[in-house]
Amino acid sequence: MRVGVTLACNECRQRNYRTEKNRKKNTERLELKKFCKFCRTHTVHRETR
Repeated sequence: MRVGVTLACNECRQRNYRTEKNRKKNTERLELKKFCKFCRTHTVHRETR
């Protein structure tokens, strides 16, 4: 049940990271604080569809 998801920066909307999540356990969108190489700072990255 693990699916690949893409994480996009909330500030510049660039899609920077790919990861996996378990869709059965986590039904809501994933949000992680990651480094954005375009903004050059740590920002919240949110799962895109």
